Amino acid sequence: MKTIILAGGVGTRLWPLSREYFPKQFIPMDGKSLFQKTCERAEKFSKEDEIWVVTNEIHQYLVRNQMEELGYTVPKEHILAEPEQKNTLPAIAWAMQQIRAEEKSATAVVFPSDHLLGNDASGQIQAAEPLAKNCLVTFGVRPTSPHTGYGYIRPGKALPPGFAVEEFREKPDEKTAAGYVKKGYLWNSGIFLLSVPVFFGELKKYQPRLAAAFGGSTVPEYGELDTISIDYGLLEPSKKVAVVPLDTEWSDLGTFAALYAIKTHDGEGNVGKAEYLAARDNYVDAPGGKRVGLIGVDNLVVVDTADALLVCDNRHTEKVKDLVGRLKKQNDPVTLFHRQVHRPWGAYTILEDSKNYKIKRITVKPGQKLSLQLHHHRSEHWVVVSGTAEVELNGETKLLRQGESTFVRSGIRHRLENPGVIPLEIIEVQLGEYLEEDDIVRFEDDYGRS
Repeated sequence: MKTIILAGGVGTRLWPLSREYFPKQFIPMDGKSLFQKTCERAEKFSKEDEIWVVTNEIHQYLVRNQMEELGYTVPKEHILAEPEQKNTLPAIAWAMQQIRAEEKSATAVVFPSDHLLGNDASGQIQAAEPLAKNCLVTFGVRPTSPHTGYGYIRPGKALPPGFAVEEFREKPDEKTAAGYVKKGYLWNSGIFLLSVPVFFGELKKYQPRLAAAFGGSTVPEYGELDTISIDYGLLEPSKKVAVVPLDTEWSDLGTFAALYAIKTHDGEGNVGKAEYLAARDNYVDAPGGKRVGLIGVDNLVVVDTADALLVCDNRHTEKVKDLVGRLKKQNDPVTLFHRQVHRPWGAYTILEDSKNYKIKRITVKPGQKLSLQLHHHRSEHWVVVSGTAEVELNGETKLLRQGESTFVRSGIRHRLENPGVIPLEIIEVQLGEYLEEDDIVRFEDDYGRS
């Protein structure tokens, strides 16, 4: 069995923890990210060279870095970077096209990269493989409550080990959700089991434009593809859809209310490190070392990061997405980046940001180097904190060791490399009237960036 991992989401409902350039699936939780835990889940079904990851261009290096941290050697061509997001059906179709090129009758399990799933689900998914020979298989979770944040599936006649799908329902209001639970509907988990022949047969029938686009061996022009989900574009119109109930722990972890539900609560229902006085059922996530106190408040979500603070009623966490939408209309970069920004060569953290200067801590992984570049509007002063830096300035190269520094004037072609075996850490002081990241002209880049 093959595995497809969908890792292109941006997790706006978990802002400010989740940002567009470092979304929720890559945030470490209990030592590993949800994406890494999904990779480990995939190993129960597939070998390393049988795993495909569909992500986007801005996250492809996060995918590679986090898989390398696990020690995985997934082929480079198995990481599919979409140039723009087109929802789940084109993403799955691209991965299935690549799988078809290797094995025309293969079956693939499709996992979102940002869900919590119990270990006992693996056997239930594998038991459904025979059903995928004739059906598009989706998996439904037995509801534990009338949840308004999930879609629902109504099972019909028995198709062991599952059922034919009678209908799909979008996210309901609370009263409707209660009725669905009473009638035996299942939560739509977003997990699928698809065989190549059935998938492309149904795709040709109900989405002929997409079927034609992915009919050959080449990747189509992505900008011309329809933006459509697999649920709406394929599963809802198809007459060959089965649902298999999953009796396991599951959550899409899409909101802070969902995170609150899976965490350990104190005697007053509070989650997170804080001092609580006459306070109940609150969720607190603040940087280590910051003292937080809540007095006389209930059902609050308090999420503090280096550059943003969210205070929200736990019953309205779905609306965080609306707040992010408002900030994006203001072109506020707080929706895009954390203070720490990950790059394919390492990361940088903004320590201080003012009108005419910016201070960064830059970490370069062993053997990696930044692009050969120049800036028109800023100069930079580099001080080595640890490791050894190889610095190129206008074609001349020199080594800098701990405590040594150099100055990079604006307009000078320059490059920073770590030739050593330990991480290189430098402090960079930027000076100029314009200090944004788009003031970069690249001449050479090991990672194919423009």
